[in-house]
Amino acid sequence: MNNLLTKPFDLILFGGTGDLSLRKLLPSLFRAFNENLLPDDSRIIVCSRNKNDYENMYHVVENALTDFMLDDEFNPSQFKSFRELMVPCNIDVINKEKGWHEFTLLFERREQISRIFYLAIIPNIYGQCCENLAHFSLVTDKSRVVVEKPIGYDKSSAEKINEEIASYFDEQQIYRIDHYLGKETVQNLLTLRFANSLFEQFWDAKSIDHVQISINEKVGLEGRAEFYDGTGALRDMVQNHLLQLVALVAMESPNNMSADNIRGEKIKVLRALRKIENGDVKKQVVTGQYVAGNIDDKLVSGYLEELKAPSTNTETFVAIKAHIDNFRWSKVPFYLKTGKRLHQRSAEIVIQFKDISHNVFDKNAGSLLPNRLIIQLQPEERMQLFLMAKDLTQFETKLKPVKLDLNFTETEKSFKSFGYKRLLLDAIAGNPTLFIHRDEGAAAWDWIDPIIDQLTKKQIEPFLYRAGTSGPEESTKLLTDDQREWVHS
Repeated sequence: MNNLLTKPFDLILFGGTGDLSLRKLLPSLFRAFNENLLPDDSRIIVCSRNKNDYENMYHVVENALTDFMLDDEFNPSQFKSFRELMVPCNIDVINKEKGWHEFTLLFERREQISRIFYLAIIPNIYGQCCENLAHFSLVTDKSRVVVEKPIGYDKSSAEKINEEIASYFDEQQIYRIDHYLGKETVQNLLTLRFANSLFEQFWDAKSIDHVQISINEKVGLEGRAEFYDGTGALRDMVQNHLLQLVALVAMESPNNMSADNIRGEKIKVLRALRKIENGDVKKQVVTGQYVAGNIDDKLVSGYLEELKAPSTNTETFVAIKAHIDNFRWSKVPFYLKTGKRLHQRSAEIVIQFKDISHNVFDKNAGSLLPNRLIIQLQPEERMQLFLMAKDLTQFETKLKPVKLDLNFTETEKSFKSFGYKRLLLDAIAGNPTLFIHRDEGAAAWDWIDPIIDQLTKKQIEPFLYRAGTSGPEESTKLLTDDQREWVHS
Protein backbone atom coordinates (compact mmCIF):
# COMPACT_ATOMS: atom_id res chain seq x y z
CA MET A 1 0.00 0.00 0.00
CA ASN A 2 1.30 3.46 -0.90
CA ASN A 3 1.92 5.06 2.50
CA LEU A 4 0.28 8.27 1.24
CA LEU A 5 -2.98 6.42 0.60
CA THR A 6 -4.05 4.88 3.87
CA LYS A 7 -7.50 6.40 4.27
CA PRO A 8 -10.58 5.72 2.15
CA PHE A 9 -11.74 8.35 -0.32
CA ASP A 10 -14.56 9.18 -2.67
CA LEU A 11 -13.40 10.05 -6.20
CA ILE A 12 -16.17 11.57 -8.28
CA LEU A 13 -15.69 11.55 -12.06
CA PHE A 14 -17.94 14.14 -13.68
CA GLY A 15 -17.97 13.24 -17.35
CA GLY A 16 -17.28 9.69 -16.26
CA THR A 17 -18.17 8.11 -19.61
CA GLY A 18 -16.49 10.77 -21.72
CA ASP A 19 -13.37 10.21 -23.80
CA LEU A 20 -10.88 11.33 -21.13
CA SER A 21 -12.37 9.15 -18.42
CA LEU A 22 -12.63 6.04 -20.58
CA ARG A 23 -9.21 6.39 -22.23
CA LYS A 24 -7.12 7.67 -19.33
CA LEU A 25 -8.74 8.05 -15.92
CA LEU A 26 -10.50 4.72 -15.43
CA PRO A 27 -7.60 2.67 -16.87
CA SER A 28 -5.27 4.53 -14.49
CA LEU A 29 -7.51 3.78 -11.53
CA PHE A 30 -7.74 0.12 -12.55
CA ARG A 31 -3.93 -0.03 -12.65
CA ALA A 32 -3.74 1.50 -9.18
CA PHE A 33 -6.33 -1.00 -7.94
CA ASN A 34 -4.33 -3.92 -9.37
CA GLU A 35 -1.28 -2.63 -7.47
CA ASN A 36 -3.26 -2.53 -4.21
CA LEU A 37 -2.91 1.24 -3.99
CA LEU A 38 -6.57 2.01 -3.29
CA PRO A 39 -7.60 1.71 0.38
CA ASP A 40 -10.60 -0.35 1.43
CA ASP A 41 -13.98 1.42 1.56
CA SER A 42 -12.92 3.81 -1.22
CA ARG A 43 -15.38 4.58 -4.00
CA ILE A 44 -15.18 5.74 -7.61
CA ILE A 45 -18.44 7.49 -8.46
CA VAL A 46 -18.78 7.48 -12.24
CA CYS A 47 -21.18 10.22 -13.30
CA SER A 48 -22.85 10.35 -16.70
CA ARG A 49 -25.54 12.55 -18.21
CA ASN A 50 -26.32 9.81 -20.74
CA LYS A 51 -28.96 7.49 -19.28
CA ASN A 52 -27.95 4.58 -21.50
CA ASP A 53 -24.33 4.82 -20.29
CA TYR A 54 -25.59 5.00 -16.70
CA GLU A 55 -27.75 1.90 -17.07
CA ASN A 56 -24.91 -0.03 -18.74
CA MET A 57 -22.06 1.55 -16.76
CA TYR A 58 -20.15 -1.62 -15.88
CA HIS A 59 -20.31 -2.83 -19.46
CA VAL A 60 -19.19 0.56 -20.82
CA VAL A 61 -16.22 0.70 -18.45
CA GLU A 62 -15.20 -2.92 -19.08
CA ASN A 63 -15.20 -2.32 -22.83
CA ALA A 64 -13.08 0.80 -22.35
CA LEU A 65 -10.52 -0.99 -20.20
CA THR A 66 -10.31 -3.77 -22.74
CA ASP A 67 -9.81 -1.31 -25.60
CA PHE A 68 -7.46 1.23 -24.05
CA MET A 69 -5.19 -0.74 -21.70
CA LEU A 70 -2.08 -2.61 -22.78
CA ASP A 71 -2.54 -6.15 -24.05
CA ASP A 72 -1.44 -7.87 -20.83
CA GLU A 73 -3.07 -5.44 -18.38
CA PHE A 74 -6.77 -6.19 -18.36
CA ASN A 75 -7.82 -9.07 -16.13
CA PRO A 76 -11.56 -9.93 -16.13
CA SER A 77 -11.46 -11.44 -12.64
CA GLN A 78 -9.74 -8.33 -11.28
CA PHE A 79 -12.38 -6.20 -12.94
CA LYS A 80 -15.10 -8.03 -11.01
CA SER A 81 -13.43 -6.82 -7.83
CA PHE A 82 -12.75 -3.35 -9.23
CA ARG A 83 -16.40 -2.81 -10.19
CA GLU A 84 -17.32 -3.11 -6.50
CA LEU A 85 -15.62 0.27 -6.01
CA MET A 86 -17.66 1.82 -8.80
CA VAL A 87 -20.90 3.68 -8.14
CA PRO A 88 -22.83 4.67 -11.31
CA CYS A 89 -24.61 8.00 -11.17
CA ASN A 90 -26.98 9.65 -13.67
CA ILE A 91 -26.63 13.42 -13.31
CA ASP A 92 -26.58 16.64 -15.33
CA VAL A 93 -23.82 18.74 -13.76
CA ILE A 94 -25.39 22.08 -14.69
CA ASN A 95 -29.04 21.29 -13.94
CA LYS A 96 -29.94 21.11 -10.24
CA GLU A 97 -33.17 19.27 -11.08
CA LYS A 98 -31.52 16.32 -12.83
CA GLY A 99 -29.89 13.81 -10.55
CA TRP A 100 -28.45 16.10 -7.88
CA HIS A 101 -30.76 14.98 -5.09
CA GLU A 102 -29.87 11.31 -5.66
CA PHE A 103 -26.21 12.26 -5.98
CA THR A 104 -26.28 14.05 -2.62
CA LEU A 105 -27.69 10.97 -0.90
CA LEU A 106 -24.55 9.02 -1.87
CA PHE A 107 -22.53 10.99 0.68
CA GLU A 108 -24.68 10.43 3.76
CA ARG A 109 -22.62 9.18 6.72
CA ARG A 110 -19.37 9.79 4.77
CA GLU A 111 -18.76 13.37 5.88
CA GLN A 112 -15.26 12.60 7.21
CA ILE A 113 -14.04 10.95 4.02
CA SER A 114 -12.06 12.97 1.47
CA ARG A 115 -13.96 13.91 -1.67
CA ILE A 116 -12.06 14.45 -4.90
CA PHE A 117 -14.22 15.97 -7.63
CA TYR A 118 -12.62 15.38 -11.03
CA LEU A 119 -14.13 17.70 -13.65
CA ALA A 120 -13.64 15.76 -16.89
CA ILE A 121 -16.04 18.18 -18.54
CA ILE A 122 -15.66 21.29 -20.70
CA PRO A 123 -14.06 24.20 -18.80
CA ASN A 124 -16.84 26.71 -19.43
CA ILE A 125 -19.15 24.76 -17.09
CA TYR A 126 -16.60 24.29 -14.29
CA GLY A 127 -18.15 27.22 -12.43
CA GLN A 128 -21.71 25.91 -12.68
CA CYS A 129 -20.63 22.47 -11.49
CA CYS A 130 -18.79 23.93 -8.49
CA GLU A 131 -21.77 26.17 -7.69
CA ASN A 132 -24.05 23.13 -7.60
CA LEU A 133 -21.64 21.23 -5.37
CA ALA A 134 -21.71 24.13 -2.92
CA HIS A 135 -25.49 24.55 -3.25
CA PHE A 136 -25.98 20.96 -2.09
CA SER A 137 -23.39 21.39 0.72
CA LEU A 138 -21.02 18.80 -0.79
CA VAL A 139 -17.84 20.90 -0.52
CA THR A 140 -16.10 20.15 2.78
CA ASP A 141 -12.71 20.96 4.27
CA LYS A 142 -11.57 17.57 2.98
CA SER A 143 -12.75 18.20 -0.58
CA ARG A 144 -10.52 18.79 -3.59
CA VAL A 145 -11.36 19.61 -7.19
CA VAL A 146 -9.26 18.50 -10.17
CA VAL A 147 -9.62 20.50 -13.38
CA GLU A 148 -8.32 19.78 -16.85
CA LYS A 149 -6.58 22.15 -19.24
CA PRO A 150 -6.96 24.25 -21.25
CA ILE A 151 -8.55 26.59 -18.74
CA GLY A 152 -9.81 29.49 -20.79
CA TYR A 153 -9.10 30.95 -24.19
CA ASP A 154 -6.80 33.73 -22.96
CA LYS A 155 -5.79 35.25 -19.62
CA SER A 156 -9.08 37.08 -19.19
CA SER A 157 -11.27 34.01 -19.74
CA ALA A 158 -8.91 31.83 -17.68
CA GLU A 159 -9.12 34.26 -14.77
CA LYS A 160 -12.91 34.27 -15.02
CA ILE A 161 -13.05 30.46 -14.79
CA ASN A 162 -10.49 30.39 -11.98
CA GLU A 163 -12.45 33.02 -10.09
CA GLU A 164 -15.64 30.98 -10.41
CA ILE A 165 -13.91 27.87 -9.02
CA ALA A 166 -12.28 29.95 -6.26
CA SER A 167 -15.72 31.07 -5.09
CA TYR A 168 -16.28 27.57 -3.74
CA PHE A 169 -12.80 26.04 -3.28
CA ASP A 170 -9.67 27.51 -1.69
CA GLU A 171 -6.52 27.58 -3.84
CA GLN A 172 -4.98 24.68 -1.90
CA GLN A 173 -8.05 22.60 -2.78
CA ILE A 174 -7.75 23.23 -6.55
CA TYR A 175 -5.61 20.81 -8.56
CA ARG A 176 -4.98 21.95 -12.15
CA ILE A 177 -3.68 18.94 -14.03
CA ASP A 178 -1.08 18.66 -16.79
CA HIS A 179 -0.50 14.99 -17.50
CA TYR A 180 3.05 15.60 -18.78
CA LEU A 181 4.06 16.47 -15.22
CA GLY A 182 3.04 12.96 -14.17
CA LYS A 183 5.68 11.33 -16.36
CA GLU A 184 8.42 9.81 -14.26
CA THR A 185 11.15 11.16 -16.53
CA VAL A 186 9.86 14.70 -16.06
CA GLN A 187 10.01 14.26 -12.30
CA ASN A 188 13.45 12.67 -12.68
CA LEU A 189 14.60 15.91 -14.30
CA LEU A 190 14.52 17.58 -10.88
CA THR A 191 16.56 14.73 -9.39
CA LEU A 192 19.02 14.86 -12.28
CA ARG A 193 19.60 18.57 -11.69
CA PHE A 194 19.48 18.95 -7.93
CA ALA A 195 21.00 15.64 -6.79
CA ASN A 196 24.01 15.63 -9.15
CA SER A 197 26.69 18.31 -8.95
CA LEU A 198 27.92 17.03 -12.34
CA PHE A 199 24.91 18.71 -13.96
CA GLU A 200 23.92 21.49 -11.59
CA GLN A 201 27.39 23.07 -11.80
CA PHE A 202 27.05 23.37 -15.58
CA TRP A 203 23.33 24.13 -15.85
CA ASP A 204 23.57 27.76 -16.94
CA ALA A 205 24.56 30.21 -19.68
CA LYS A 206 28.27 29.64 -19.11
CA SER A 207 28.04 26.02 -20.25
CA ILE A 208 24.80 25.60 -22.22
CA ASP A 209 24.53 26.86 -25.80
CA HIS A 210 20.78 26.39 -26.21
CA VAL A 211 17.80 24.26 -25.20
CA GLN A 212 15.26 22.51 -27.43
CA ILE A 213 11.91 21.26 -26.17
CA SER A 214 9.57 19.50 -28.59
CA ILE A 215 6.32 17.58 -28.48
CA ASN A 216 5.51 15.93 -31.80
CA GLU A 217 2.27 14.12 -32.63
CA LYS A 218 1.37 11.83 -35.52
CA VAL A 219 -2.37 12.11 -34.90
CA GLY A 220 -4.72 14.67 -36.40
CA LEU A 221 -7.95 16.03 -34.93
CA GLU A 222 -9.22 12.71 -33.47
CA GLY A 223 -12.82 13.90 -33.37
CA ARG A 224 -11.88 17.19 -31.66
CA ALA A 225 -12.39 19.40 -34.73
CA GLU A 226 -14.73 21.97 -33.18
CA PHE A 227 -12.63 22.29 -30.03
CA TYR A 228 -9.28 22.37 -31.79
CA ASP A 229 -10.16 24.95 -34.42
CA GLY A 230 -11.11 27.37 -31.67
CA THR A 231 -7.90 26.62 -29.81
CA GLY A 232 -4.86 25.83 -31.95
CA ALA A 233 -1.41 24.59 -30.97
CA LEU A 234 -0.39 27.73 -29.06
CA ARG A 235 -3.25 27.42 -26.60
CA ASP A 236 -3.55 23.63 -26.63
CA MET A 237 0.13 22.72 -26.22
CA VAL A 238 2.48 25.68 -25.71
CA GLN A 239 0.58 27.55 -22.99
CA ASN A 240 0.63 24.50 -20.71
CA HIS A 241 2.74 21.47 -21.67
CA LEU A 242 5.71 23.21 -23.28
CA LEU A 243 5.89 26.11 -20.84
CA GLN A 244 5.67 23.72 -17.90
CA LEU A 245 8.69 21.84 -19.27
CA VAL A 246 10.51 25.16 -19.79
CA ALA A 247 9.86 26.06 -16.16
CA LEU A 248 11.18 22.72 -14.87
CA VAL A 249 14.32 22.92 -17.02
CA ALA A 250 15.09 26.55 -16.14
CA MET A 251 13.97 26.92 -12.51
CA GLU A 252 16.39 27.72 -9.71
CA SER A 253 16.99 25.22 -6.94
CA PRO A 254 14.10 25.38 -4.46
CA ASN A 255 14.77 25.60 -0.74
CA ASN A 256 13.25 22.11 -0.47
CA MET A 257 11.00 19.90 -2.57
CA SER A 258 7.72 21.14 -1.12
CA ALA A 259 4.91 22.04 -3.49
CA ASP A 260 4.97 25.74 -2.60
CA ASN A 261 8.72 26.07 -3.17
CA ILE A 262 8.74 24.23 -6.50
CA ARG A 263 5.74 26.16 -7.79
CA GLY A 264 7.29 29.44 -6.62
CA GLU A 265 10.47 28.80 -8.64
CA LYS A 266 8.47 27.82 -11.73
CA ILE A 267 6.46 31.04 -11.53
CA LYS A 268 9.70 33.06 -11.46
CA VAL A 269 10.79 31.44 -14.73
CA LEU A 270 7.47 32.06 -16.47
CA ARG A 271 7.51 35.70 -15.39
CA ALA A 272 11.07 36.07 -16.68
CA LEU A 273 10.16 34.95 -20.21
CA ARG A 274 10.90 37.81 -22.57
CA LYS A 275 7.74 39.04 -24.27
CA ILE A 276 7.49 38.41 -28.01
CA GLU A 277 5.57 41.37 -29.36
CA ASN A 278 4.96 43.39 -32.52
CA GLY A 279 7.57 42.72 -35.23
CA ASP A 280 9.38 40.09 -33.16
CA VAL A 281 6.49 37.67 -33.67
CA LYS A 282 7.34 37.16 -37.36
CA LYS A 283 11.04 36.74 -36.48
CA GLN A 284 10.63 34.34 -33.56
CA VAL A 285 7.40 32.44 -34.22
CA VAL A 286 6.57 30.08 -37.08
CA THR A 287 3.10 28.60 -37.39
CA GLY A 288 2.02 25.82 -39.72
CA GLN A 289 -1.00 23.84 -40.87
CA TYR A 290 -0.86 20.33 -42.29
CA VAL A 291 -2.14 19.26 -45.69
CA ALA A 292 -2.68 15.72 -46.94
CA GLY A 293 0.30 13.41 -46.81
CA ASN A 294 1.56 9.92 -45.92
CA ILE A 295 1.97 8.58 -42.39
CA ASP A 296 3.02 4.96 -41.91
CA ASP A 297 2.46 4.39 -45.65
CA LYS A 298 -1.14 5.54 -45.41
CA LEU A 299 -2.61 8.64 -47.03
CA VAL A 300 -4.15 10.95 -44.44
CA SER A 301 -6.33 13.99 -45.00
CA GLY A 302 -5.26 17.57 -44.52
CA TYR A 303 -6.49 19.77 -41.68
CA LEU A 304 -9.14 21.55 -43.74
CA GLU A 305 -10.52 18.23 -45.02
CA GLU A 306 -10.76 16.90 -41.45
CA LEU A 307 -12.33 20.15 -40.32
CA LYS A 308 -14.67 20.23 -43.33
CA ALA A 309 -13.99 23.95 -43.75
CA PRO A 310 -12.83 25.97 -46.78
CA SER A 311 -10.21 27.94 -44.84
CA THR A 312 -8.93 28.83 -41.37
CA ASN A 313 -5.73 30.31 -39.93
CA THR A 314 -5.71 27.95 -36.94
CA GLU A 315 -2.19 26.62 -36.43
CA THR A 316 -1.58 22.88 -36.06
CA PHE A 317 2.17 23.50 -35.72
CA VAL A 318 4.20 26.15 -33.94
CA ALA A 319 7.91 26.74 -33.39
CA ILE A 320 9.19 29.53 -31.14
CA LYS A 321 12.54 31.03 -30.23
CA ALA A 322 12.22 32.17 -26.62
CA HIS A 323 14.52 33.82 -24.07
CA ILE A 324 14.52 33.92 -20.28
CA ASP A 325 15.77 37.22 -18.92
CA ASN A 326 17.70 36.28 -15.79
CA PHE A 327 21.34 35.68 -14.86
CA ARG A 328 21.27 31.89 -15.26
CA TRP A 329 19.88 31.90 -18.80
CA SER A 330 21.06 35.21 -20.24
CA LYS A 331 21.44 34.94 -24.06
CA VAL A 332 20.56 31.20 -24.08
CA PRO A 333 17.74 30.61 -26.61
CA PHE A 334 15.01 28.10 -25.84
CA TYR A 335 13.60 26.62 -29.05
CA LEU A 336 10.08 25.23 -28.62
CA LYS A 337 8.25 23.11 -31.16
CA THR A 338 5.00 21.17 -31.33
CA GLY A 339 2.74 19.96 -34.11
CA LYS A 340 0.17 17.46 -35.32
CA ARG A 341 0.51 14.98 -38.19
CA LEU A 342 4.30 14.97 -37.96
CA HIS A 343 6.52 12.08 -39.03
CA GLN A 344 6.94 10.69 -35.54
CA ARG A 345 5.41 10.75 -32.09
CA SER A 346 7.94 12.04 -29.61
CA ALA A 347 8.51 14.42 -26.75
CA GLU A 348 11.98 15.38 -25.64
CA ILE A 349 14.20 17.96 -24.02
CA VAL A 350 17.61 18.64 -25.57
CA ILE A 351 20.31 20.38 -23.55
CA GLN A 352 23.01 21.42 -26.03
CA PHE A 353 26.29 22.31 -24.32
CA LYS A 354 28.83 24.75 -25.71
CA ASP A 355 31.96 23.85 -27.65
CA ILE A 356 35.09 23.39 -25.54
CA SER A 357 37.07 26.61 -25.28
CA HIS A 358 40.33 25.14 -26.66
CA ASN A 359 40.88 22.04 -28.81
CA VAL A 360 44.16 20.29 -27.90
CA PHE A 361 43.82 17.63 -30.62
CA ASP A 362 45.19 18.10 -34.14
CA LYS A 363 42.98 18.15 -37.22
CA ASN A 364 43.73 14.52 -38.08
CA ALA A 365 41.97 13.40 -34.90
CA GLY A 366 38.64 14.54 -36.31
CA SER A 367 36.04 17.11 -35.38
CA LEU A 368 34.94 17.77 -31.85
CA LEU A 369 31.20 17.77 -31.28
CA PRO A 370 29.73 19.53 -28.24
CA ASN A 371 28.21 17.44 -25.47
CA ARG A 372 24.47 16.94 -25.57
CA LEU A 373 21.92 15.64 -23.08
CA ILE A 374 18.61 14.34 -24.44
CA ILE A 375 15.75 13.61 -22.06
CA GLN A 376 13.09 11.66 -23.93
CA LEU A 377 9.56 11.60 -22.52
CA GLN A 378 7.86 9.56 -25.24
CA PRO A 379 7.55 7.11 -26.90
CA GLU A 380 10.16 5.74 -24.50
CA GLU A 381 11.32 7.34 -21.28
CA ARG A 382 15.10 7.56 -21.39
CA MET A 383 18.15 9.80 -20.98
CA GLN A 384 21.04 9.97 -23.41
CA LEU A 385 24.32 11.78 -22.85
CA PHE A 386 26.56 12.31 -25.90
CA LEU A 387 30.29 12.58 -25.21
CA MET A 388 33.51 12.53 -27.24
CA ALA A 389 35.86 9.54 -26.89
CA LYS A 390 38.81 7.89 -28.62
CA ASP A 391 37.97 5.38 -31.32
CA LEU A 392 39.42 2.24 -29.72
CA THR A 393 39.59 0.42 -33.06
CA GLN A 394 42.21 2.88 -34.32
CA PHE A 395 45.90 2.85 -33.34
CA GLU A 396 46.20 6.59 -33.87
CA THR A 397 44.11 9.03 -31.90
CA LYS A 398 40.81 9.34 -33.69
CA LEU A 399 37.84 10.96 -31.98
CA LYS A 400 34.24 9.86 -32.23
CA PRO A 401 30.99 10.65 -30.42
CA VAL A 402 29.69 8.00 -28.02
CA LYS A 403 26.34 7.73 -26.30
CA LEU A 404 25.58 6.87 -22.69
CA ASP A 405 22.04 5.56 -22.90
CA LEU A 406 19.79 5.01 -19.91
CA ASN A 407 16.53 3.49 -21.14
CA PHE A 408 14.20 3.11 -18.17
CA THR A 409 11.93 0.65 -19.99
CA GLU A 410 14.93 -1.68 -20.41
CA THR A 411 16.88 -1.15 -17.19
CA GLU A 412 13.78 -1.21 -14.99
CA LYS A 413 11.82 -4.20 -16.22
CA SER A 414 8.81 -3.41 -14.04
CA PHE A 415 8.88 0.29 -15.02
CA LYS A 416 5.73 1.58 -16.67
CA SER A 417 5.06 5.27 -16.50
CA PHE A 418 1.44 6.38 -16.59
CA GLY A 419 1.15 10.11 -15.96
CA TYR A 420 -2.53 10.12 -15.12
CA LYS A 421 -2.16 7.31 -12.60
CA ARG A 422 0.55 9.20 -10.72
CA LEU A 423 -1.41 12.46 -10.74
CA LEU A 424 -4.67 10.82 -9.69
CA LEU A 425 -2.94 9.20 -6.72
CA ASP A 426 -1.33 12.52 -5.79
CA ALA A 427 -4.67 14.32 -5.95
CA ILE A 428 -6.28 11.64 -3.81
CA ALA A 429 -3.41 11.86 -1.31
CA GLY A 430 -3.56 15.66 -1.22
CA ASN A 431 -0.10 16.23 -2.72
CA PRO A 432 -0.22 19.32 -5.02
CA THR A 433 3.48 19.30 -6.06
CA LEU A 434 2.88 18.22 -9.67
CA PHE A 435 -0.19 20.39 -10.20
CA ILE A 436 -0.30 23.92 -11.56
CA HIS A 437 -0.84 26.95 -9.36
CA ARG A 438 -3.22 29.65 -10.56
CA ASP A 439 -0.33 32.13 -10.82
CA GLU A 440 1.57 29.76 -13.15
CA GLY A 441 -1.33 29.72 -15.57
CA ALA A 442 -1.66 33.50 -15.43
CA ALA A 443 2.06 34.00 -16.13
CA ALA A 444 1.90 31.58 -19.07
CA TRP A 445 -1.07 33.45 -20.57
CA ASP A 446 0.77 36.77 -20.09
CA TRP A 447 3.45 35.43 -22.44
CA ILE A 448 1.19 33.66 -24.94
CA ASP A 449 -1.52 36.32 -25.34
CA PRO A 450 0.66 38.93 -27.14
CA ILE A 451 1.82 36.30 -29.63
CA ILE A 452 -1.73 35.22 -30.46
CA ASP A 453 -2.82 38.85 -30.58
CA GLN A 454 -0.22 39.71 -33.22
CA LEU A 455 -0.95 36.60 -35.29
CA THR A 456 -4.64 37.48 -35.26
CA LYS A 457 -4.35 41.22 -35.86
CA LYS A 458 -1.93 40.87 -38.75
CA GLN A 459 -3.83 37.86 -40.09
CA ILE A 460 -0.59 35.91 -40.40
CA GLU A 461 -1.38 32.72 -42.29
CA PRO A 462 0.29 29.49 -41.20
CA PHE A 463 2.81 27.88 -43.53
CA LEU A 464 1.61 24.64 -45.07
CA TYR A 465 3.37 21.34 -44.45
CA ARG A 466 2.66 17.82 -45.61
CA ALA A 467 1.41 15.31 -43.07
CA GLY A 468 4.20 12.86 -42.28
CA THR A 469 6.99 15.46 -42.44
CA SER A 470 8.79 17.37 -39.65
CA GLY A 471 6.74 20.53 -40.18
CA PRO A 472 7.09 23.60 -42.39
CA GLU A 473 10.57 24.24 -43.76
CA GLU A 474 10.40 27.78 -42.42
CA SER A 475 10.72 26.44 -38.86
CA THR A 476 14.29 25.33 -39.55
CA LYS A 477 15.28 28.95 -40.16
CA LEU A 478 14.72 29.75 -36.49
CA LEU A 479 17.84 27.67 -35.85
CA THR A 480 19.82 27.84 -39.09
CA ASP A 481 19.83 31.64 -38.87
CA ASP A 482 21.65 31.11 -35.55
CA GLN A 483 23.97 28.43 -37.05
CA ARG A 484 22.08 25.70 -35.19
CA GLU A 485 19.75 22.86 -36.18
CA TRP A 486 16.90 20.84 -34.75
CA VAL A 487 18.02 17.67 -32.98
CA HIS A 488 16.12 14.46 -33.66
CA SER A 489 17.05 11.55 -31.38
